[in-house]
Amino acid sequence: MKVRDVMHTPVLTLSFDTTYEDAARFLLENNITGCPVVNDNGDLIGMLSDKDLYKVLYPYYNSFYESPELYTDQEKREDKIEEIRKNPIERFMVRDIVSAKADDAIMKAGGIMLARGIHRLPVLDDSGKMLGIVTREDIYRTIIRNHLEK
Repeated sequence: MKVRDVMHTPVLTLSFDTTYEDAARFLLENNITGCPVVNDNGDLIGMLSDKDLYKVLYPYYNSFYESPELYTDQEKREDKIEEIRKNPIERFMVRDIVSAKADDAIMKAGGIMLARGIHRLPVLDDSGKMLGIVTREDIYRTIIRNHLEK
C-alpha cells in the first residue's frame, strides 16, 4: 500500500507568523496534534506539534543547569505561557523537515516516523509542493484494518 492511499488532503497549515496562542487554539479546535508551517507563498518551511508548544513551557537544559533556582517553583512555570503567548511560532517550529513521497510504501513512511520519533510526515511531490499529510495513526489503522480485521 502507498502513502497516497492513506494521506489526508487538503492539509491544514499554519502561517509562520501565527502566535503561540492562536496555534495552540488551532490545534485544539481542529483536534490535531500538529501540522505544517508555511510562508507567505504557501511553501513548507517547518512543522509544529503540540509537543513543540509544550516544550517551550520548560527551560532548556543549559538554562536550568546555570540557574536552577529560577526553575524550582514548578507552579510558577505555568505562567511561562503568559510570556510566550504572542510570540510567533516561527520561534518554536521544527525546521528540519522530514517528508514522504506519495508513491512511498506506507511501511517505509511508518519506519521513518518511528526512527525519527515523529508522528506525521508532509507528503511532497518532486518539486517540493505539499500534496497531503500522513500520520502514524493513519498507517497503523490501515495495517490493522487490512490485516487483522479479516
